[in-house]
Amino acid sequence: MRLLIVEDEAGLVSALQVALRREGYAVDQAGTCAQAREKLSLNPYDLVLLDVTLPDGTGFDLTREIRAGQVPLAEGEPPRILMLTARGRLTDRVTGLDVGADDYLVKPFAIIELTARIRALLRREAREVTAVLAHGPIRLDAARQLAWRGTRELALTRKEFAVLRYLMNRPAYVVPAEELLEHVWDENADPFTQTVRVTVGTLRRKLTVEGEEAALETVIGRGYRLRELPASVEGVPA
Repeated sequence: MRLLIVEDEAGLVSALQVALRREGYAVDQAGTCAQAREKLSLNPYDLVLLDVTLPDGTGFDLTREIRAGQVPLAEGEPPRILMLTARGRLTDRVTGLDVGADDYLVKPFAIIELTARIRALLRREAREVTAVLAHGPIRLDAARQLAWRGTRELALTRKEFAVLRYLMNRPAYVVPAEELLEHVWDENADPFTQTVRVTVGTLRRKLTVEGEEAALETVIGRGYRLRELPASVEGVPA
């Protein structure tokens, strides 16, 4: 999942980027409303973390623009919006939700609460109806950052975990490499490198060991897809 932090406090941005990347998210940053509009027009985001007080406007106004369709988006579906602000008065919280924010969190906050709220918001948008996803014998616990094939736990890097989660939210779909790059990597990723192919390759090898049926396939010229596998074969009830 790809997130955009719209915040002009450098120290907070740095701390959020470190914490959220540890959770496996791709994270970009904008320090003004103008920068946020530009990045929203260039990149598809699943969630925007938005401060209310910004150098060239307010998060309230930017939210209104996004919800009214006045901000061109890289993809048709608008992102979820979570406001992160020191403005904690009841009237501010009500205003934020009324203009279109999906959630409102007052500073200071605990990272563990922020990440829980992010997971809850992203579950509304994707097919992920619980914290645990299942696709045949493959299971993924988004909250605990754990994954298994049958009873075998998978030792995945954060990026491999993020790729697997993205694919499991789109079962039976062929996902192009460009789509993975847009949603799982941030704006610092070089689109001309082989980073997606290499990450998918290592994930494929971890998903399937000797004697197991291949779980992740490459559809030549189109992208990647998780294959349909029976859960009961590997110790997971069908």
